[in-house]
Amino acid sequence: MSVGANGSGDAIGDARVVAVLDRAAWGVNPVLDLASADPFGIKARTFVPPVEGGTRLDRLLDGVAWVLDFAEVPGTAAWERAGDERRARWWLTRLGLLNTIVVAFPGVLGPIAKRLPLQVLLGFANQTIVLIAVARELGVTDRTAQVDLLASVLCDREIDARTLLTADEAGWEAAPRPWRPLAALGGLWSTARVLRAIPDELGKRPQAAQPWRTLGHLPVIGAIADYLGERGALIDAAVQGKRWIDGHTVRTAVAGTGDRGTTTV
Repeated sequence: MSVGANGSGDAIGDARVVAVLDRAAWGVNPVLDLASADPFGIKARTFVPPVEGGTRLDRLLDGVAWVLDFAEVPGTAAWERAGDERRARWWLTRLGLLNTIVVAFPGVLGPIAKRLPLQVLLGFANQTIVLIAVARELGVTDRTAQVDLLASVLCDREIDARTLLTADEAGWEAAPRPWRPLAALGGLWSTARVLRAIPDELGKRPQAAQPWRTLGHLPVIGAIADYLGERGALIDAAVQGKRWIDGHTVRTAVAGTGDRGTTTV
């Protein structure tokens, strides 16, 4: 366990890191919930046979529903049939793909981007979101357990968030958010803003392999190198997260109550 400002060693103490990661998790969870939203009733069509003799609009909506079901989007019949491991992999491959494009985009600037904190911050935020998404599918639904996971994988700190959070912080409830398009990208930016409070921790996360980091200094082609490097780093973070979950007894939220349970994942 790291020793921080309330002891000695790190410039940023465990309590500060936990408070920021908890705030990030507090914002990420409702964004992930939006992925299952069905504001236009299209996903509901995946649970019933296509409308026979329906209107042109019905056929169009059934076609869109088929695409969503084929892609196993959360909230569809295919998603409901998928197992936990498959759902966890969906977040890594689908959400991770989308967010990593944003993370890599500053690479078009070449070495200039390396002098800016934006790419480092977005990379940390991307790994934060995907780790929480994967953890939820594998049974880690309690926010303090999610924070323990984030601290271990991204900050190399073995902590107990529950003992470090104040009563007010531990009592935050993630409020439902209204559905909106591209909510995941908005979540990436809002998570990055929260994580600015712990700049000394950002470089501890799983990083891209050295060849990709070297190529990332080149203009234009640096964006491709950064994407491939960040993609590899995200997979590494997910593997470490799965290993952490496999080795821990984690807390899970008990549905419909404010109580917490424990389970071995």
